[in-house]
Amino acid sequence: MIKEIRRRPFVRPLLIWIIGILLQTMASFRILSFGLLCIPVLHLFFPFRLFGKQKPELTYNARWVWGSVFICMLLFLSIQLTAYHEKRIAYPFPLEEWAKHAQLKLTSSFHTLRLTETERSVLATITFGDRSSMSKEVRQQFSITGVAHILSVSGFHVAIVCGFLLRILSFLSGNSAGRWIRYLLTLLLLWTFTIISGLASASIRAAVMLTLHLTGKQLNRTTDGYNVLAASAFCMLVCNPFYLYDIGFQLSYIAVGFILYLQPRLSRLIQAKNPILKTPWEWITLTLAAQTGVTLLCLYYFGQFSTVFLLTNLPLTLIATLLIPVALLWIWLPAGFPGCIILQSVVETLTHSMMWIVDTFSRIQGNTLSFRFDFTTMILCYGALFLLFVYYKEKRYTGLLFASLLLILFVVVRKIFYLFL
Repeated sequence: MIKEIRRRPFVRPLLIWIIGILLQTMASFRILSFGLLCIPVLHLFFPFRLFGKQKPELTYNARWVWGSVFICMLLFLSIQLTAYHEKRIAYPFPLEEWAKHAQLKLTSSFHTLRLTETERSVLATITFGDRSSMSKEVRQQFSITGVAHILSVSGFHVAIVCGFLLRILSFLSGNSAGRWIRYLLTLLLLWTFTIISGLASASIRAAVMLTLHLTGKQLNRTTDGYNVLAASAFCMLVCNPFYLYDIGFQLSYIAVGFILYLQPRLSRLIQAKNPILKTPWEWITLTLAAQTGVTLLCLYYFGQFSTVFLLTNLPLTLIATLLIPVALLWIWLPAGFPGCIILQSVVETLTHSMMWIVDTFSRIQGNTLSFRFDFTTMILCYGALFLLFVYYKEKRYTGLLFASLLLILFVVVRKIFYLFL
């Protein structure tokens, strides 16, 4: 495990930064954190011997010296920045006002479609994150069927838009100058979509990850998914430490982390070589991996679990994958452009189909299980799951033993909770 962390240089600073945020928000370490500056000062200006008969000047070459300096400085900055954001007065962000105006202007085009008000509100939410006209009943229907993530502009939506942009701009990839133009245009349009859709934490996470991935690819560098995930989280928490407590941020990063680890292992259980079978199987394994990661957190926050998510995610993911780029293309093309009538018909058909599936599965008896986890139970279950993964990877029975102990502790905690309830 230590070796895996060392291979990803952004994991360590991310963990240290999160510790600093937790220290400040839970115990207010702003004043005490100045004591952390003493260690770097002593190391840098007053080198001394700690072990054996090592010469003082050689302590500068010791790895632990610079490691301790780095940890102390990063912890200090994390605590101070969190304290600053606690007292900072939130002013309206100019981009937010522009995004709202752009949303209203773009979604007004949907009034020409042959859709009901409910369907138009769903389409506006899926494409641009405009929830102003969506009813609580519709949100509940999507939640019951296990596809609430489709309603919030998240990494799924940003990835679809990015793939759509790369496909449209593929004609520019013929030479070096064309590849740079394609790269810059993709990033510009990708971040424009992220801003217009409301700058949700999940969409920012996806935009940062895709920016890092595309930059590495443009510079002919190999990218590691875990390192890119940690780098995006670090960048977001530096900009705003309180993203750590955002539900969308937590769900997004846990889902992607489980997808990176679990999805390749699940997909290898069945070696599907036929593209007709391989693509649905990959979607199924991706859904299972993401759902495994977020279920415990959803039970903690929302207290319910969809039993039909596996039946609804595959068709609705396929529909959304087609609907989002087609709807965006229909909006951006001028009226009367050849093919607009066909695109409009496709948007209407896909929207009708999506709402029919959601409405049908939301009426099934027993489509949700309702029970809630407390914070301790959730942490115990995630700890047991983590230890099971460690056992699977390293084949050490100590991990399996500790996972079993945590599960036993989980049962005891639940019994005590119901006893005093």
